Amino acid sequence: MEPMFVIAVLGGLIVLLLFTGAPFKPARFVGQAAIKILIGALFLFFLNTAGNQFGVHVPINFATSAVSGFLGIPGLCALVAIQQWVL
Repeated sequence: MEPMFVIAVLGGLIVLLLFTGAPFKPARFVGQAAIKILIGALFLFFLNTAGNQFGVHVPINFATSAVSGFLGIPGLCALVAIQQWVL
């Protein structure tokens, strides 16, 4: 699939969830977790785009997206530090 199509669909789903909201708590929790993981993937995408000049590359997968999404910028910095020290 085209990357722009996937980003557009995910963005549309995020906007739909933000406007309609989830009717009950488990769905709301799953929706918020999904949004945080998507935001984490976006953080990693921008990090890899900007860090390409400096040789920084953190793979985008479920685990790294979850860490950067739930922990935010400190989690992203931790992933970069782990990536630099381990590899």
